Amino acid sequence: MRSITAISLVSLCNSIFATGTAAQALNATLLGLVRARMSDSALLSWEAGTRAETILEVDFPKLSVFGSDYLSTDLPYTTTALEPLLSIARTAVNNRAEGSEQLWGAGTSAGDPASLGVAVLLGNWTNASGAVYSQAAQQQLDLLMTGTPRVASGLAAGAISHRADSVALWSDFMYMVPPFLAYYGAVTQNASLILESYNQISLYRDALFSPNVSLWQHIYCPGAYSSSVNNFNDTGHWATGNGWAAAGMLRVLATMKNSPWSSQFQTQQTDLSNWITEIHTGMTNVLPTSGIFNNYVDVADGVRVPSLPKGDHATNFPDASGTAIFAATVYRHITLSNPGSYDKILAAAEKVRGALYATNGTTHFDANGWLTPVVDPHQFARAGNYSDEAQSFVLQLDNNWKAWAATEGKSSVGGGLTGAVDNSGNSDNSAISGAGRGQGGLVAVTPKVVAAALCAGVMISAWDGLVEDLAEWGIMNALA
Repeated sequence: MRSITAISLVSLCNSIFATGTAAQALNATLLGLVRARMSDSALLSWEAGTRAETILEVDFPKLSVFGSDYLSTDLPYTTTALEPLLSIARTAVNNRAEGSEQLWGAGTSAGDPASLGVAVLLGNWTNASGAVYSQAAQQQLDLLMTGTPRVASGLAAGAISHRADSVALWSDFMYMVPPFLAYYGAVTQNASLILESYNQISLYRDALFSPNVSLWQHIYCPGAYSSSVNNFNDTGHWATGNGWAAAGMLRVLATMKNSPWSSQFQTQQTDLSNWITEIHTGMTNVLPTSGIFNNYVDVADGVRVPSLPKGDHATNFPDASGTAIFAATVYRHITLSNPGSYDKILAAAEKVRGALYATNGTTHFDANGWLTPVVDPHQFARAGNYSDEAQSFVLQLDNNWKAWAATEGKSSVGGGLTGAVDNSGNSDNSAISGAGRGQGGLVAVTPKVVAAALCAGVMISAWDGLVEDLAEWGIMNALA
């Protein structure tokens, strides 16, 4: 049996990718920098919540709702291993403002603190020490259900406000609250609460979805207009807001699908999948040739966004943050639901990934691993320098793409197959398990799939069978 040397592997990679600019996987060094910056900068509740969810999905997927057995009491990870996630939950509980029922201190947003709810519930589920997790989660739930303003009548009546100080529905809410409600219902065996997560999504869609363009608006305020950003109707189609909505619906869909109540919620799952597809369709229809969405996706770069109050920060600009979460949700939706008729949408996601992963310099990542250009995460109308949530979105994109690549075994970017790895998030993950031997792994293992996986620097199992297959394909002769 011949061995693959470093020099021959480089030659193979060069020959595989010499004919195009195929978007390869982000290398481990860059991914490490992206993760480090995410950990450095989570300052506000939703940033910490998004970071926690990202760590959960990427590093501990069996406990994530995307895991087929996420409600198992036989924990697949030790609390020591889970510490990066549990430390966020512990901080959220112990740093609450005195007298506040909100996670992560008191604030003007009712929805954002709930983004930490899943991590806190996991603290209780795993019997972690250092905080009273169950009480904190219960108080956050009670505050949402009975202590937060709701739309009183008319359009979206009954919708829980994203704001604590006035009634306002923000697309951001979709990632923060419904997944918490659904997961709380799942771990407490409360099907009514799972249904309420769907009901809130449906009400928000009633208020925010623009059927003429198949996109979600950003903010709906049924009350009196105010020039304050906290109380005005933003009918524009914000890239990150559409990403929040799609990602939140995916989490609720997965919570239902992988729970004992899956058959009970078949209609709701169909709706959620269709509503996610709506967003993906609308986004695909306005993707620029650059592969990077603008902050408001259907307004040209450099043009004033008409839905925003007049001011210095109403001019549109490219945003790689909302772009990353779009692609992340496309790959996740395909692997979760197999929605069908996704060729055009998948091509858009691959174009996005090709743009973000481009190897012609550090176009979209600076030397420290920050994604660029990005919207200011604290001022949605202006461009920013750094974004914690953008870092999370990149890690979700990388994770979800790898899961898709491992399932589909192919990629359309650059005319070549660009990677195939397992997304288990564990130390024993492998790119191709039993390659060519019918032991699972890829649906179809081809020379380019294997070569691309090798070029991506991932770990390969079943080396003997793999090398035999390479020999059969005539690749090993070229490496001699």
